[in-house]
This record gives sequence, C-alpha cells and structure tokens, in this order.
Amino acid sequence: MTTASVPRPPGSRREGQRRGALVPTVVVLAILAAIVMSAAQVWTEVQWFEQLDFTQVLVTEWLTRAALFVVGFVVMGGAVLLNLHLAYSRRQVYPPTTPEERNLDRYRESVEPLRRLVMIGAPVVLGLFAGASLSGQWRSVLTWINAEPFGERDPQFGLDIGFFVFILPVVRSLVSFLMTVVFIAAVAAIITHYLYGGISLAPRQQRVTPAARVHLSVLAAVFVLLIAASYWLDRYSLLVGDAGRFAGASYTDVNANLPAKSILAGIALVVVVLFVVTAFKGTWRLPAAGIALMVLSAIVVGSVYPAIVQRFQVEPNAVEAESPYIQRNIDATLAAYGLENIETQTYSATTEAEAGQLREDSQSTASIRLLDPNIVAPTFNQLQQNRQYYGFADPLAVDRYEIDGEKRDTVIAVRELNQNGLGENQRTWVNDKTVYTHGFGAVAAYGNTLSSDGRPAFYEQGIPSTGELGEYEPRVYFGENSPEYSIVGAPEGTEPWELDYPDDDAPNGQVNNTYTGNGGPSVGSFFNKLLYALKFGDMQILFSDRVTDESQILFDRDPHTRVAKVAPYLTLDNRAYPAIVDMDDDPGTPKDLVWIVDGYTTTNDYPYSARESLEEATTDSVVTANGTPVAVGVAPEQVNYIRNSVKAVVNAYDGEVTLYEWDEQDPILQTWENVFPDQIQPVSEISGDLMSHMRYPEDLFKVQRELLTQYHVTDAASFYSGSNFWNIPEDPTVGDVPQPPFYLTMQMPGQEEAQFSLTTSFIPGGQTERNILTGFLAVDSETGDTPGEVREGYGQMRLLELPSDVTVPGPGQVQNNFNSNPTVSTELNLLSQGGSDVLLGNLLTLPVGGGLLYVQPVYVQASSGTQYPLLQRVLVSFGDEIGFASTLDEALDQVFGGDSGAEAGDAEVQPETPDGQAPPSGTTEVPAAAQERLTQALADAQQALEDSNTALAQGDWTAYGEAQERLTTAIGEALAAEEEIAASAGEAPAEGGQAPAGGGEAPAGGGGAPADAGESAA
Repeated sequence: MTTASVPRPPGSRREGQRRGALVPTVVVLAILAAIVMSAAQVWTEVQWFEQLDFTQVLVTEWLTRAALFVVGFVVMGGAVLLNLHLAYSRRQVYPPTTPEERNLDRYRESVEPLRRLVMIGAPVVLGLFAGASLSGQWRSVLTWINAEPFGERDPQFGLDIGFFVFILPVVRSLVSFLMTVVFIAAVAAIITHYLYGGISLAPRQQRVTPAARVHLSVLAAVFVLLIAASYWLDRYSLLVGDAGRFAGASYTDVNANLPAKSILAGIALVVVVLFVVTAFKGTWRLPAAGIALMVLSAIVVGSVYPAIVQRFQVEPNAVEAESPYIQRNIDATLAAYGLENIETQTYSATTEAEAGQLREDSQSTASIRLLDPNIVAPTFNQLQQNRQYYGFADPLAVDRYEIDGEKRDTVIAVRELNQNGLGENQRTWVNDKTVYTHGFGAVAAYGNTLSSDGRPAFYEQGIPSTGELGEYEPRVYFGENSPEYSIVGAPEGTEPWELDYPDDDAPNGQVNNTYTGNGGPSVGSFFNKLLYALKFGDMQILFSDRVTDESQILFDRDPHTRVAKVAPYLTLDNRAYPAIVDMDDDPGTPKDLVWIVDGYTTTNDYPYSARESLEEATTDSVVTANGTPVAVGVAPEQVNYIRNSVKAVVNAYDGEVTLYEWDEQDPILQTWENVFPDQIQPVSEISGDLMSHMRYPEDLFKVQRELLTQYHVTDAASFYSGSNFWNIPEDPTVGDVPQPPFYLTMQMPGQEEAQFSLTTSFIPGGQTERNILTGFLAVDSETGDTPGEVREGYGQMRLLELPSDVTVPGPGQVQNNFNSNPTVSTELNLLSQGGSDVLLGNLLTLPVGGGLLYVQPVYVQASSGTQYPLLQRVLVSFGDEIGFASTLDEALDQVFGGDSGAEAGDAEVQPETPDGQAPPSGTTEVPAAAQERLTQALADAQQALEDSNTALAQGDWTAYGEAQERLTTAIGEALAAEEEIAASAGEAPAEGGQAPAGGGEAPAGGGGAPADAGESAA
C-alpha cells in the first residue's frame, strides 16, 4: 500500500491547524506582555518624577535618547540598506562559465529566497544596535548643544577649555560612529558585489566591474577622509592624554607627535583624492600606493620619529626639556581640582612638651572629639534603638549644633526602620508594606563629652525624641535603610495602622499614625494598582483592602537614589548625612529632618590635568570596613576635574528633593542649568539654619589630598625628581588602607579662632616605611549661619609642611609607641581581662602647642554576648611623651608635666546628671599616692605576666602558680588604685571594679596587649 492510500486519522487536520495557530498566538501574547510590562515601568517612572516636580528631567532625557536612537538607526540602517541596494541593483547578469562562477550561482540560488529578508532585516538589526549605542551619548550631546565657556584657554592651541570638555568628545564620538557605519556598509557592499559577480577572485579572471569599482572607491574615500579627521582630532587629544610621567602633551608630543598627526592627516587627504580618481580612471594602483604610504608614514612619522626624539633629545635633557610641560600639568591640575589657593606654611614643629604649652590652643583642645563615629554605632543601637525593628547607620555622622549659645561637635544618627529585626511570624505582607513603614526620630550626642561610665552623653534621645534640638517632624519615611516600597495613607476616619513607636501607656502598647505628607504617587485607582503590581511583581497590591483611594506608594526612597534620578548629571558623595534644620528660618514652625548629599560635576577631558580614580582615592578604612559605595552617579572611572557644584537636600518625611547651586562659577553646572532650567535653586534660597549644617564634602577632600601627595610640589624640576612626594598614612588601627580624614573643630596656626574643619596628615612617599609626619592639611568646613550666604573663608585649605630636619612621629609611629609602652600595654591587658575586648578609636592629629598632638580614645566592650563599646581611657602623644588616663585632662597633664594649660573640661569623661545629660566639668586633681600605686601595680602585673610565660614555657608549674598569685594581687592593687582615682575625679567605678562590657575585637598586631600575655593571664 502506498503512503498516499493510508487514510488520514479523524481530526488530524484540525489539530494541525490548532498547533499552527498556537505559535503565533503565544508570540502575540508574549509581545503584549512585554509591552504591558514596559508601559508599567515607563508610566510609574513618569508618576514618580511628576510627584517630585522633576518631569522636565525625565522628558528631556527620554526625548534626547529617542532622537539619538532614531539618528543612529537611520544612519546605520540607511547606510547599510543603501549600499546593499546599490551593490545588488548594479550587478551584472550573465551565464556562469567557470567553476567558481557556477559555485557562486548555487550560493545565489540558495540565498535568493532569503534575499529580501536579509536586505531589510540586516539593516534593521544593525540600526537597532547603532541607535541603542548612540542614545547612550545623550549627556555629551546635550552639554555640546548647551555648552558654556570656561573662560580659560589651553596653553598649546589657545582654545577655550570648553572645547576639550564639551565639543571634542562629541566630535570624536561622531567620527568614530561614522567610521563604523562606513566600514559595515563597505563590508555589506563587498559581500554583495562578490556574491553577484561584481568582484571576481578566480585565478586568471580577477576583476572588478566598473559599477563595483566606483561604489567601493567612494566608500573607501569616505572612510579614509574620516581617518584624516581622526588624525586631526588626535592633535587636540594629546592635551588630555596621560601616558607618561605626567598628564598632557609632553615635549615629544608637542614637537614630534603633534606635527606627525598633521602630516598623517595630510597624507590621508591625498589618498582620498586617489580613491576618487580611481572611481573614474579604473586603476587601483594609485590608491594602493597611497595606502602603503599611509601605513609606512604611520610607522615612521607616527612611531619611529617620536621615539627618536624621546630617546636622543628628551631623555638626556629631561628636566630642561620637560619642565615647561610639567609646569602646564601642575598649573592645570591645581586649577581643575580647586587647589590653586592653598595657604602653605613651613611648620617647625617642636617635639618637647612643657608645662602650660597648650594654653593658647584651648579652643582646639576643648573641642577634641573623643566619640568615634566609626566605633560607637553598636552603643547607639544598644542604648537608643528602643526596638529590634529600628537601627542606626554605621558609621554615624559628625555635625555641629548650637547648644546654649555654643556650637558643639556632635555625633548624630537617625533611627531608621530595620524590617530584618522583625521575627519571621511578623513578616507578613500587611506588616511589611503597610504597618512597618518608617523610622522615628534622631539621636545626638556630644562629640567631646561622655558620661561617667564611658557612654555617649546624649542631648537628643528617646522615642519620641526629647532634648536640645527642639520640635521637628520625627517620622523617617525616606532614608538609607527604607524598605523597597511602602503603601501609606488611609481614608479619613479610619483607625491608623502605621506603627509610629511603642508606648506602654498606649491602649495597644503602641502609637500608630496615618501618613499625611505628599511622598509618593497615588496608588488608589485600579489602573495604578495594576501598574505597580506589575512593577514590583506583587499582586497583593491589587487585592489588599488597605490600598485605598487615599493611598500613596513610596519607592526609590534612598537619598542617593532620589538625587541621582533627578540630577543624572551629578556624581554623588558616598555619604548622605542627616540634619535637623529649620528650612524656612521660622521659629514658629517645627523643624525638618533632612538628608544632605553633596553632588559633584566631573569630567575626564580637562587639558593637562592629572587623572584620578574616584574609587581608589575615596577608599579608606571606613569605606572598607562598612562596604560603603563610592562614586555614586555618572562619573567616569577616572576624572581630571571635579567641583562640589550642588548641595542636595532630601526631606526624610515626604522625600522632597531640593537642589542648591553651590558653585556658581562652575561652567559644567552652568551648562546643565541651560539643559534643565529652573531645576536648581540659587544659594540665596538656603536658610540660615540649613546653611549652618552644610560642610566640606569628604570625597572631594579625599581626591584633593590624594593629588596633593604630589602636587604640593609646584616647581617643575622638583616635581620631575619626585624626591619630595608624600603618601597618605595607613590607618594604624586597621592597616593596609588609608587613614580617613576627620571632622574636628580646631584652630590652625595663623587662624584667628577655631573652626569646624576636615583634616588629614601626610608621611614620606615612595617605598619607605619611615612613618614620620611630613605635612598636615585642614580645610575650613564652617559655612556660617547667614541665610543665602556662605561664610567667607569656607573651603580655604591650609597646609603645614614640616621641614626635613624636624622629626615628628607619624600616625604609624605613634600607634606603635602607644602599643609598646609598658604601662599602656599592661593596662590594656588588664582591660581585656574578664571577657572584654579593647577597641582603639580614631587617632586624631592636631597642630597645637607649636607641635603635633595625637589623641586616641580607647573603648572596651564584651567579647561575647551583648556587645557595645564604652570609652574607658584616652591616649595622648606629643613628641615622644605619652599620656594614658581615664580622662583627656589627666592624659594631657601626664604629657605636659602636670599642667598642659588645656581647657579640655568638656572633652573628658563626665559624670551623669539625673536627666542623663553631661554637664561641663572641671578638672579634679588625682592623688599622687594613688597614681604611684597604680603605676607600681601595673609594673608588678607586667612582671608577673612575663614570669608566668617563662614558667609555662619551661614547664615549671610551681613557679607558674606563684607568678599567677602575684598577678592576681597586682591586678587587685591596680583596681583599688583606680577606684581611688575615679572617686577623687567624681566618677563612679565600674561594678565589681571591672571594665564595663560592651563587642568587637582586640587590637590587631601591636594594637594593645601582647597576645601571649593575655593568654597566660587567662
């Protein structure tokens, strides 16, 4: 039986039809689903920007992207389509006569059914890729169109710096894009001509038809013309290069590479003419010779000649030859990074400590910050967290507040919501999205005052908050740890369900609230519910009764995220710090809790300026320990220009974002203000209270100090030798990573009074391990409190350069001196007894008393269980003298012969008053006899530890037991002496005579007592 005679099963045709219809249906549904999902993302973004009144930013970006996409699509797709069509339409039709032609004929027959699809599909696909690539250049195109001049000219061509920053990058990108378009179009044309016989490579029958010759010659002429343009642009790009010992064009670049680029551009133009001639004359010999000449010239003129100049003219006379260009680099770098007006002075620091030496620096010593924001976050959590679903950032922020008419350095933190603290049975959709929606309040403590047991002295605390900061809106709906989204608001008359804070006196043990702000788009309508359900992949939004007509949805709540979206041209400082401020200077209204974020404008195209990696420059021990992101925003991997051009303020209650123009002279910011008019408020709109909490940004300072390790040398010859380059010291409490800068209220030599400042120190550069101080830098971070006016002097940098004949210990040496001091190491061993760990705080440096003073707080915490550090001791160093005591006053007096002359009364451990706050205190004299007994007891304990180790190593258990008995006696004597000293100073000794418990690790390396001693004592 034949196949044709087999009967078809019933219904098989219908089933085949169904299967045939299924595939298109699935495809259509998939397309519709993709469209709906995309529409949800697009429209929710529109609503988000509308709610913040920054719709112009979104519209401008999307329209520019769309226009560039269309241009890229049309240019690439049109060029490929046109050249495919030209090549195909000018094909020659003739019967194949050779084996090669017959093979091509078979290929043509197999391709013919797909020809129309390929000739349309290939241009479309290539156009899509090109459009997507070109749309990514929207920032560059907008700044090119709206460019503002810098008002400064480059030293080589005399062009405005704006040409290099705004115009040159766009033109280079355009030339590169067109070269790609022409190259791909030429490849498409060559393949088509070959396939249809316009080009033959058969032996003895190699030929190019006239139509193919004209077509390909024109394409080659256009491509080489673009190469000529690229060579010409290379001349300007030499000024923004960074391939040698310094950035910018060197002697070889100016005298060899620059003329070589001009010559190569000229040769390329000649080759263009030769290709045009070929299109009409029919010979490939001339353009082939021209291409060979281009290649040979690129080797000889572009590479060999510059190498000869470098080897025989520059290297034997490097200093003389390169000095003018090094000076260009120095001047441009200082200008590009805002380092032109540094006040530099030689500081012949003394290392001899004398009585009364700090009397003239009482403002600095009175403000020494003992509360380390990088250590005490666990203490804030233990003492002020209130409930497990709250938490504080780590590290905490440093600010200053006026308390009783006096500005006080402050460590401040926001009590944010932490849903991870909830139990598993509490993590329901209703709780996560509608109940636990916000944090509550802020906590502030004096930076230089602590309670008697080493706790922070809080002057704003509790929940609800009480203290010195006045009335403010405490609810934190927008913060660094807010949930992905929350749904807030409820119909009028509905019982509130958003948890405010727990309260034992409340009917249900908690106080609830209904959000009344304007923090997010409405999510009440069915359409909006559907959109946000699709956006977040959460269908509960559609069905929950708590999503009502009055509901708002809060998302993108992190301050960095909000600022980055409304200002996509800014690079953001990695720290957002909180402040409680009066935004309107109206004492009759509550203050606002806000986040302040510093925004930078950057570029990598400033001629002759040195490039710096933001990620590397801003990474220090704090960033490494906490995993804080760096370089948030649009900065390139490296920059060679940066300005703190914008201060952004995000309201913690309603998420409102306000951008303030901080650097009115920045041409990049002026350019973006042309793009987005009326989006940035002038500095005159900043209230006096808000102004007082602005500060000099950390990341900018880190970048500047990194540059100053080299660019404090402003003489070209000295810069070339590099003999006086510096390094940033490693953090001696961590190692291997740079020490962070510190905010301090201090008075630099030459300043009339102490100011809130950001500081750092320097040590010798190179591979040397000699950790001595070579420089100290401070920038005035005090902005004043005048509405709309920045205080004169803000941003002024002062650099102290220590002469080479003065040896002042650097941070590493000082830490080593602390750790190796017998008295210090022994007492640290004692403090680490009984299940406690010692944590060394930030090592602060202050130029006081004609020298350099180091201060380091010492914290103790439990080694397990509930852990939070409490300050127990203060280490001080001046020259080779070391002080180690319970208070800063005592430690300073130990160094300065019993009379430091410092007024550090507020900067020491304070007794608590009944309300939990620490009042100013005086200095109580410590009995000399008790101090002597303590010193002797510590010495006896150290000796007993050494004898215990020796006996243990020798296996002499009798001697070991006897040494342990002496150790126990010595510890008892030391604790008794400490109790007497504490009593004389008005302190309450720790219970049982032991150090308070609190978590962390003992100092690594030499950061405390020797490990073997601690183990033997155990």
